[in-house]
Amino acid sequence: MSTKEMLVDGKGKKIYSTEDPEIVLVHYTDVASAYGGIKTASIKDKGKCNNAISAFAFEAMTAAGIPNHFISLENEREQLCRKVTMIPLQIIVRNRLAGTTAAMLGLKNGAEISNTVFELRYNCRSLGNPMINEHHAVALGIVTYEEVGEILDLAKRTNEVLKDTFHKAGIELVDFKMECGKDAEGHIIIADEISPDNCRLWDEKSGEILDKDRFRHDMSDVCISYRTIMERLSKSVKL
Repeated sequence: MSTKEMLVDGKGKKIYSTEDPEIVLVHYTDVASAYGGIKTASIKDKGKCNNAISAFAFEAMTAAGIPNHFISLENEREQLCRKVTMIPLQIIVRNRLAGTTAAMLGLKNGAEISNTVFELRYNCRSLGNPMINEHHAVALGIVTYEEVGEILDLAKRTNEVLKDTFHKAGIELVDFKMECGKDAEGHIIIADEISPDNCRLWDEKSGEILDKDRFRHDMSDVCISYRTIMERLSKSVKL
């Protein structure tokens, strides 16, 4: 499908309009960034891996009846998606406590928990994407109480589907970030991406980190770990 203009010029993704006003083309790049863009680098074939991994995840969600923006893979680096109006809200789903939340609570990274933790963050980079609750979200005019309940329900359902999808590939879904938008009919659907860039993914047997934390913490073989996830999913999940 031919493109018209760039709508989003991001580091990890660029989004273009198409001849269909309700469909966009998402192009995944090899650029990795961390700490709010302070640290950046190019990782060979990262875009190809993230494009495929995200497609596997969205296809699994579609099969489970979870509404999302994914339509189809266009090529190795690009996919067609439904155009949405993004809701400025990040939903962080944690099956273990890791990263900033573990540090905030004084726990070791990857602490096991008996429940699933759902965090809301106001998607506003100038404010540092602060953690908020549903009352803040409603006060900011981001969502209604009914909508935030719908989003959290989608997050719960998505977590179960993604845990199972990655488990089949021998990978533990430690946590992930999810974003939603509204389609042309005003329905809330999951958008953005599901990839090692916004998920913590650990090898189930060895505990080896396979996600962007390898880049954040200057660990080796970042491109190999991304490729490992893609190849394992390709063997265990059919698009």
